[in-house]
This record gives sequence, structure tokens and C-alpha cells, in this order.
Amino acid sequence: MDGVLVHEEHALPGAAEFIAALRDKDIPFQILTNNSIFTPRDLAARLRATGIEVEETHIWTSALATATFLADQIPEGSAYAIGEAGLTTALYEKGYTLTDTDPDFVVLGETRTYSFEAITRAIRLVSTGSRFIATNPDVTGPSGQGPIPATGSVAAMVTAATGREPYFVGKPNPVMIRTALNRIDAHSEHTAMIGDRMDTDIVAGMEAGLRTFLVLSGSTRPEEIERFPYRPSEVHDDIAALLERLG
Repeated sequence: MDGVLVHEEHALPGAAEFIAALRDKDIPFQILTNNSIFTPRDLAARLRATGIEVEETHIWTSALATATFLADQIPEGSAYAIGEAGLTTALYEKGYTLTDTDPDFVVLGETRTYSFEAITRAIRLVSTGSRFIATNPDVTGPSGQGPIPATGSVAAMVTAATGREPYFVGKPNPVMIRTALNRIDAHSEHTAMIGDRMDTDIVAGMEAGLRTFLVLSGSTRPEEIERFPYRPSEVHDDIAALLERLG
């Protein structure tokens, strides 16, 4: 989503036209984001404000993928969740009980205001046996003033205090890609990943068996590509360059 379709509150070149072409040609698609703060309704509204028309069902977040994963592991289980509406709503909708008393899982997501008290509670619960899950491994997130700590950084704090590593569900874990494929009944052989990050989007798509298209409209600069031991199928300036592929 960010870096491919939008940057801050503006659509990137070709983004609205690309999504419109997918809709017009009835090509199934999912818009993926590791951001676990917002619900699909929130994100669809944000995209519409930039001129990109999508439905909530087109959006797949790390929070939704995490809730789906947990429901498969322990149906109607319990969790102590650190996060915002995107995460707590996803867990509720999967029948999960949110509690700070002996939960099955401690689930760490992203929030604008990480609480020392909440992190302390998470550390104690993980130390006494709750399974440790995190929505995504991103260590920083963007803000108007510069980078801010994100899920991966806070997860490292919990790991340092407990010796327990979390299971990250979001990109680059191919679990998030496979669940997105299932939502649109797609097969990896006929699906492509378009992303702006080598370390999440491209590696996740590659490991899930998808063709991968790196666009340079977001986080990755051309000279950075060679630093990675894998390559995307193709590299383009932005998503506008892929419009012709849709016919």
C-alpha cells in the first residue's frame, strides 16, 4: 500500500488508474499492509480520499492475518493484545477474548503510544507461558518528525527481557501472502506481488512462489537492490509502468 499506491496522503502516479483497471477487468487483488493500527474500513476511506476506489474486502492487513493465524491455532482462544482498533477488532471478529489474565497469546501490534505498563505486563505474561506473537517485524514507522519505534523494536524489548522470540505473522512471512491468496482463490503461479521494499514485499512474494515487481516509488533506491542476495522479477519506476500489463 504505502510506497506503491500512496505516499503520506497522496496517490502515487498511476495508482488510481491501476486499481481502476483491475476492477474494470474483474482481476482479483488484495492490497497488503503491515500496518496493524487501522481497520480495513479506515484504510479504504484513506485510499478513497486520495482518489483510489477500493472496497474493504480488497485490503489485507497484518492484524487480519494475525487474527486468522491465531484462530487456526486455537479457535476462540484468548489474547493480551497491545495495539489499536485494527488489531483488537480483528481478534474480536475471530471470536477471541481479550484479557490480561493467563491468555493463550500475547499479541504485539503497532500503536502510536506504547505504554510501559502494557509492555511490562506482556513481559510477565510471556515469562509465565503465554505464547508470543507479533503482527510484523518492522522496527520503525514513518512520522512527520522522522522514524518512530514500531512493532519490531518493541518485540525486541520483550525478547531481551524474556528470552522468548515472537512469531511474526506479517510480511515477509509467506503466511500473510498465502492467506491473501486464499481470500481471492488465487494460485501462486498466476499471481504477482508489487512492492516497494526488498526486505518485506519482494522476499515474501518470492518465498510464496509469486512473480515480484519492485517499484522505486517508495523505500528502495536503485543502488540498494544489489545488496540483497535475491532479486525481483522486474524493477520499475512506479506502478504506472505496469498499467500496460493489464491490457
